[in-house]
Amino acid sequence: MNRVSFTVFATFALSACGANIDDLVAYTEQVKQSTQVTIEPYPEFKKLEPVSYEADGLRSPFRRAKNTTIAKEVKQSPKCKQPNSQRKKQALENYGIDALKMSGVFTVGGKRFALVTANDGSLHKVTVGNYLGLFHGRIEKITQSEIHIKEMLPDGAGCWKDKTATLGMSTVTGEDDNV
Repeated sequence: MNRVSFTVFATFALSACGANIDDLVAYTEQVKQSTQVTIEPYPEFKKLEPVSYEADGLRSPFRRAKNTTIAKEVKQSPKCKQPNSQRKKQALENYGIDALKMSGVFTVGGKRFALVTANDGSLHKVTVGNYLGLFHGRIEKITQSEIHIKEMLPDGAGCWKDKTATLGMSTVTGEDDNV
């Protein structure tokens, strides 16, 4: 008997929880009636005349023209600067300057040395006169925060031009910090 009375009571209690949404339905209908929907018509496209392309008698764009001249090679000046090709390469000449980072400085017997870390994690000790980088970079000066390097870059005519670069303590391996 308790179960039956509980079930009847629960049914009446839950039926009283129904939502009264008549005002919401009325507002929605009012908005639908007052809103005007306008859709723009599709634009009219102009009809284009077809163009025939016939290139049977023309040269293929992937072949060199027969009567074009090839650029002449620039002759090397006999008195231009050249790197020493007889010199034995040093370990840090296998890395670009952008792959190197200055890690520290120390002095032994009055001679200043710098520690250089390569992007593969290897640590190298260098001093003035050592070479590093891909362009015959020679260390000219070591300060507390920078290594000054004189590189030799090809000019395209067989000669080499000097360029100054610096490798600093704040340089992140992979960044190009050349000046």
